[in-house]
Amino acid sequence: MTGLGWLDVTSISFNALLLLEPFHLKYIAEREPCQAMGTALGSHPAIEWYLRTSHPPIGAYIDQCLSLALTEPTPTELRQAEISILNSMQDWLVYVLDPARYDHLSFLKWDDSSLLNMADFKDKMVLDIGSGTGRLAFAVAPAAGVVFAIEPVANLRRYLWQKRSQLGLENIFPLDGTITQIPLPDSFADILMAGHVFGDCLDQAYNEMHRVVRAGGSILLHPGTNATGEDEAHHFLIEKGFAFDTFTEPKDGLKRKYWKTIYK
Repeated sequence: MTGLGWLDVTSISFNALLLLEPFHLKYIAEREPCQAMGTALGSHPAIEWYLRTSHPPIGAYIDQCLSLALTEPTPTELRQAEISILNSMQDWLVYVLDPARYDHLSFLKWDDSSLLNMADFKDKMVLDIGSGTGRLAFAVAPAAGVVFAIEPVANLRRYLWQKRSQLGLENIFPLDGTITQIPLPDSFADILMAGHVFGDCLDQAYNEMHRVVRAGGSILLHPGTNATGEDEAHHFLIEKGFAFDTFTEPKDGLKRKYWKTIYK
C-alpha cells in the first residue's frame, strides 16, 4: 500500500499503534477488513488488546481481519504486513510521533491572506476546529482576541502549547474536542474556522458549528473541499447558504473555501 510520502515507515515500530487514540480507532473500525491488519495483530496481542479496550466497537473489524490473517507468517511477511498498515496511517503517525514534520509540509504553505481576507478577526473570539498543528489558529492569532484551538489528538495539543510559547502568542488555548463535539457553550464564538475536517456526519457537524457561533458571527471553512468535482459536502454547504471561492494549496492544487454569516 502506497502512503502519503510524509514518513519512511520502514523504520517505525508497529508498536506506534499504541499511541493512537479512540478518535483514530473509530475510523479504523470503518475500514474494509484486510489480511495485513489481521496478520500484524495476530503477532501483536498487546496491540490487539489495546485497540479492543480503547474502542470496543472496533472488535468486529479486528475479528474479521484475524479471520483473513496468514496463519504462520515468516518474519518478512509479518514486517510487510506491518509496513502496509503503517503506510495507511501516515497522517496519524505524523501527529503522534512528529507534528513538526507535518507543520513543514508543502501544502500548508498557502498565503495567509487567503484566510485573513475572509473575515475581520480583530479582537474576535475565534474557534479553530480540528486545529492540528495550528495552521489556521496561528495565522489569525496576532489579530484575534482569543483563539480556542479544538483538537482531539493529545500529542497535537501538546505541540500547540509548545508552539504557542515559542511564538509568544498567549491568546491561543488548545482544547480537546471534535467538529461534532465542541466543548463550548451556545453562541460562544464570533468566528469559527475549520480546515480539512468537514465532510463526515454533515448535518451533525454543521449543527454543532452553528450552535457555538453567535448571531451575526461567521463560519469559515479553509479549505472545505477540493475544487475538482462537486462532492456531497460541496452540495450540502451550498444548500446551507455558504458562499465559496478557490485558493491554491502548494503542490496540492486548487481547494474551495467557504464562508457564511450565521443568523439565529
